[in-house]
Formats: sequence, C-alpha cells, structure tokens
Amino acid sequence: MTDKLLLPLILAPVIIIAIAAVVFLILRSDGPEEYEVGLTAVATLESPSGEAMGSVTFRQAAAGVLIMADVRGLAPGGHAFIVHETGACTPDFEAAGDHFNPEDAEHGFVHSAWKRDDSGGHGGDLPNLYAHSDGSARADFFTVGIALDRGPDHSVFDADGSAIIVHEKPDPYGEEEADTGARVACGVIRRG
Repeated sequence: MTDKLLLPLILAPVIIIAIAAVVFLILRSDGPEEYEVGLTAVATLESPSGEAMGSVTFRQAAAGVLIMADVRGLAPGGHAFIVHETGACTPDFEAAGDHFNPEDAEHGFVHSAWKRDDSGGHGGDLPNLYAHSDGSARADFFTVGIALDRGPDHSVFDADGSAIIVHEKPDPYGEEEADTGARVACGVIRRG
C-alpha cells in the first residue's frame, strides 16, 4: 500500500477515540454532581420561648447528606421535620419561610408525579420524627434533597441560608401541604 492509503487508516482510529473522549466529557459534565465529602453543619434547636430542645447534625456523603437529630421537649408522637428556605428563626419561626424547594417540586413523598417525572418532593421534606413518652426523639435520615456545598442549587448555604423546623403534627407526605400545626422548634443551619 502507498503512504497515501495508510494515512487515513492510521488517523481514523485516532479521530474516533478523540470524538469518543469529547462525547464522554460532555456527558460527564451533565451527570450527577460530585459532593465534597465530609462537610458538616449543625443546627441548635430552640423552642419559641428560647428553651434548648436539642440539635441536628448534618454530614455530607458522596451522594447526599446524613441528618442526625437529637431532640427533646416534644409532645409524644409524630412531628413533621423539614428544612426551610431561610436561615432565620427570629423574631418568630415564620422567619424561616416555606419549605426548602430549590427544584420547585411538588410536595410530599407519596406523590402521583413520581410515576411521571421522578419528583421526590421538596428538597427539604424529611421523614417525620417520633417522640417517646418522655418527649425525646432520636433519628438519622439520609437525603439527596439538600447539599452542604456552596455551589449546587440545592445547597442549604445559599444567599439567605436555611433552617430546620420541627412541627407540632406529623406530615402525611401527600401531594397537598397538610396542616402540620405550630412550629415547635427551630434551628438555623450553620457550618460545623
């Protein structure tokens, strides 16, 4: 074979590999975000009258955030446990705003939209806490709805921060935001 015929045969695999590498990089950049593993945060919970009610610790893992709650002073039974959109508990717990919802998703874990678009509810929606007869509650949750990095859209450390609220009643997890009663404990989420 002549050199003119060999050149395309040699270059073809190189070009194919280069195109495949570019496609891989493009697809990878749109893939799941990588989190800074090990970041921590904490929220010190207080009652509306300022009494200490425990703490919530956050630890970022490779694919989400582990939330560890240690709460006291609750009425026995279920309590909605939700990350709210603003890092403020004063002058009253309404300062924490609505549920943390950076994706503008529908409410609730039990939602018909899951069958259509894999909606997972608000980013701040968490499972209920259940207090014992002595008013204490201890729970660990894992969520992909929030992040502790400053960059992602679902970071609790956006411009106005975030807070965690314990509500008077449990969340039924449905499509509509149910009346979960008064906000009985609030803590601003701060870097650990």
